[in-house]
Amino acid sequence: MKRYMQYSILAIAFLCTFAACKKDYQDPSGPSSEQAYSSPTTLANVAVGLQAWYSRDRVGLLYTTVTSGSLLTGETFVTNPGNTDEAQIGAGGNKILNTNAVVTGMWNVSNKIRYEADSVLRRTGTIVPDKGFASGLIAYATIFKALAIGIQANFWEQIPENTSTPALANGGVTFIPGKQGYALAVTALDNAINTVTATPVSTSFLSNIPASIDILNTLYALKARYALYAGDYTAAMAAADKVNLSVQSNLSFNAQITNPIFFLVTATNNIYNVVDSTMGLPVPIQPDLADQRIPFYIARPVKPRFNISGFFKSNLTAVPIYLPGEILLIKAECYARQHDVTNGLIYLNKVVTKTPSGDAYGLGASLSPVSAGSEPELLGLIYKHRRIELFMGAQELEDSRRFGRPVAERKRNYFPYPFVERNDNPNTPQDPAF
Repeated sequence: MKRYMQYSILAIAFLCTFAACKKDYQDPSGPSSEQAYSSPTTLANVAVGLQAWYSRDRVGLLYTTVTSGSLLTGETFVTNPGNTDEAQIGAGGNKILNTNAVVTGMWNVSNKIRYEADSVLRRTGTIVPDKGFASGLIAYATIFKALAIGIQANFWEQIPENTSTPALANGGVTFIPGKQGYALAVTALDNAINTVTATPVSTSFLSNIPASIDILNTLYALKARYALYAGDYTAAMAAADKVNLSVQSNLSFNAQITNPIFFLVTATNNIYNVVDSTMGLPVPIQPDLADQRIPFYIARPVKPRFNISGFFKSNLTAVPIYLPGEILLIKAECYARQHDVTNGLIYLNKVVTKTPSGDAYGLGASLSPVSAGSEPELLGLIYKHRRIELFMGAQELEDSRRFGRPVAERKRNYFPYPFVERNDNPNTPQDPAF
């Protein structure tokens, strides 16, 4: 409990620093805006900072999205109700308050990342003379901008249209439906892909960023993900075809920035834990007990009986930005949504039969092929295997809604809007009923 309380204090301090998405995100203790964006090196530092904002501590997007997605869909449960914010999410419905620190942290950090990424993107063309360096800056900043937009569209019914304050009579940033948000992310990714294709990223830029992220593969993978969520199956398929499935692209950790799920959750068993080997799925679609993805993601110590493993099993375990299996399942779903059951089944079975040795991360079900006689049956199987393959991957809530799963299988459709937004922005939408 002591460790959690330390991070609660940090979270409160963080939340007091930021308000609605229309605010200036400059750190008063740091350099001025002009200093932060004054040279190629400082722009690169800001861009690298986006990954730190995404990855670190209890307020980072890795912690808030994995926690929220897994609790809302029943993959995990709260082990200590004294952790009030996580307990609210685990209870769901109207128990999740507009002051919830996990929800507010996700909102504030995603807006922070969008704001900083846009600041880098606006200045790169005029400040950076080296086209290869500029190409890298645009691509790297866009990766985290797209992730931030996609996260907002995943967890909120409507999202901010941009990060600037338009000259409106009533002031404040305007909102767009979440599905348009996914399309907005795709547009940003397209610009980055076109830039990198025209001018490859220079080695001088790559020396400034963590080596664990493969820029071009990540751009294509995220485009495939968000084009799928936006309903653009042609674009999603084309992007998925460009991803090299043998290449890893990860959020990496070190002694200063550690894996937050392991540090706060796995190592303590004091906030939440996995339910059991059913992975939170209802009886008809629970995993086969022979599925080798179960022991990959879920450890079986003596006590507790089931524990988090996978990409959250140590302080230094890297977390993938996307998985090869996700890309294969995107192709399967694109075919299925376009009524091609035959090809959809082929790509689904690439995941079902994949062995650990045949996967870049050692993740494989090692099962016999499945069959599907109709489009609805195939889509049901794709949903099942997305939930298993991407376990605790923060995509569960979007999947549950998109596949039309029963409302009883999730504890809320979308989050309420934090008071830090509503109190400062008159354009903030009404909270969804559920």
